[in-house]
Amino acid sequence: MSNVCSRRAPWTTLRDGDLHGVPSYREWAETSANLPVNVRTRNGRDDRMRTSVDVAVVGAGPGGIAAAAIAAEAGLGVCLLDDNRSPGGQIWRGLGPGTTKRNPHASEFAKWSTRLGRMNCEVWTGSQVIDLPGSNSLRLERDGELHDLSYRSLVLATGARERFLAFPGWTLPGVTGAGGLQALVRAGLDARGKRVVVAGTGPLLLAIAAGLKDAGATIAAIYEQAPISKLAGFGVTLLGHFGKIVEGLGYARSLRGVAYRTGCWVKRGEGRERLERVIITDGREEWAHDSDFLACGFHLVPNLELPLLLGCAISESYVTVDEFQQSSVARVACVGEITGIGGLEKALLEGEVAGWFAAGREEKARALSPQMQKHRAFSRRLDRAFGLRDELRDLCAPETIVCRCEDVAYSTLKDCTSWRGAKLHARCGMGACQGRICGPQTEFLFGWRYGGVRPPAFPAKLASVAAMRRTVEAQSTESL
Repeated sequence: MSNVCSRRAPWTTLRDGDLHGVPSYREWAETSANLPVNVRTRNGRDDRMRTSVDVAVVGAGPGGIAAAAIAAEAGLGVCLLDDNRSPGGQIWRGLGPGTTKRNPHASEFAKWSTRLGRMNCEVWTGSQVIDLPGSNSLRLERDGELHDLSYRSLVLATGARERFLAFPGWTLPGVTGAGGLQALVRAGLDARGKRVVVAGTGPLLLAIAAGLKDAGATIAAIYEQAPISKLAGFGVTLLGHFGKIVEGLGYARSLRGVAYRTGCWVKRGEGRERLERVIITDGREEWAHDSDFLACGFHLVPNLELPLLLGCAISESYVTVDEFQQSSVARVACVGEITGIGGLEKALLEGEVAGWFAAGREEKARALSPQMQKHRAFSRRLDRAFGLRDELRDLCAPETIVCRCEDVAYSTLKDCTSWRGAKLHARCGMGACQGRICGPQTEFLFGWRYGGVRPPAFPAKLASVAAMRRTVEAQSTESL
């Protein structure tokens, strides 16, 4: 019997921000060549399910939920899709009637989940869009089945993922994304008594550290790479955002006694079988923390796969939208982090605007414009305040792995001149994550422009890929 290589699926873990669901080549296992036993033969027939709605919303985080609720309240037929098993996105992950008391976003979660629950809105969890089979149509895998969804209006609320930067030791077990460790704890990881260093950049470090401490972890310290001068200027701008000040003060109370230092970053992780120590530097001196976990994330990267696949215009790494959240593609709105990293309030407002516009209520959408301008300005200031410092480009040793899916070292990438060249000659970005982890890294390290999305936009079953091919062949025949 011949053998082929297989991997366990990494995607749920990756979307939660944790990198350690992606195995390296050394972890590949031998599997029988009769792998696709569950692929159904269709004998040339196309028996996938089809559904039509007024508004399709992709992404069931706050922005997507707000857009779906508003549109459904206006009487439209709405379908809300998400690849996770329950709505809420990362910020509302794991919240429920008995878990909201200590969460600063509990009231908004209760409000919007109640509004959505009252409406006749279809919520499809476990659904991943993989292709665009035609105009105003999405092709998705839903619980392993292929499904086509037609729409009149589309709202994309696909959110963002953590940015990772490679450093010696970042592949050790125990090194996770900051949001990744938070997601693992919410999913049931016992953090009690675990020593955790939280490092990287962005205001989410405080929220994550507070959540981990509340779960019983011992937070050794929080290290922010941005200098105090930038953070002080950013802090002044918060005077116009009372809610964010209150939220920040809540985190400060939760983290009383925990050291928070700016202008510091991780230099390396050390350990034999797993992480044992974290070495920190401020550029002048180094010091170590014994640690069980390092939660390290360098702000966020918007998930632009579907906007790019649709042809939406992108500017400065975000989707360009007008006052009604409409992209450059007709009847396609984009909301939340894909238009600018700005937090919960921005996502909810943009979702409302998109929902009202889809319902033909432009006056309702336009009334929210003044608030929108304030949150968009906040988003721009946030990006400037937490911009990555140049010293982070010098962390990698020659042998440091940058592309973990394909085991591509920093020294190999230095011999390449572009993202395309790195893919062709070193297979960087050709593994399970399809460049979603290493792409932003190489953009920062080498200035390469990564991107370019082709269907399937995400890993798909063999049967789904075969159906995509049949669609292309049918369209080619029709055009003759």
